Amino acid sequence: MSEMHTSIATTTILDLLAKEMEQEAVTTRKMLERIPDDKFDWRPHLRSMDIRTLATHIANLPSWVGMTLSTSELDFAQNPYRPKVVNTTAEVLAYFEEMLEDARKYLAEGSDEQLDESWTLREGDTIYLTSTKYDVLRMTMSQIIHHRAQLGVFLRLLDIPIPGSYGPSADEPGM
Repeated sequence: MSEMHTSIATTTILDLLAKEMEQEAVTTRKMLERIPDDKFDWRPHLRSMDIRTLATHIANLPSWVGMTLSTSELDFAQNPYRPKVVNTTAEVLAYFEEMLEDARKYLAEGSDEQLDESWTLREGDTIYLTSTKYDVLRMTMSQIIHHRAQLGVFLRLLDIPIPGSYGPSADEPGM
């Protein structure tokens, strides 16, 4: 058998998720670093999040890896969401790196056997989601990508050049 086949055969699902998280982190960093310090309170619409809230949420999302792998649920009634306050691009990037390091640790120390375990998102008696831990981790990755794209729209509306994500962008065609 080829080396390529052998390495794929011994790769765990958590290894694959860790690789994907690292790849997405490159693009996430590029997007977060574009936020001007004077635009953290800007929002495109009254019902939209401001950039501070959106960027903080993006930076926080990798922490869901550890929470998912180390718990069986998140109950907002017992643990209300209290986002970290960031005021500068440097602060949001540092927060993202801190949460990413936490995710790396849990992905490296976890086992694929955990992925079939059930995990619930609730607020008291109201259950929003019950799914496998694997599905929650996939949702976490999707949320990072989704909210990062949302931030891209915000930045575009501010006429800030958008970096390429999976290839060149209109602002960086030669990437």
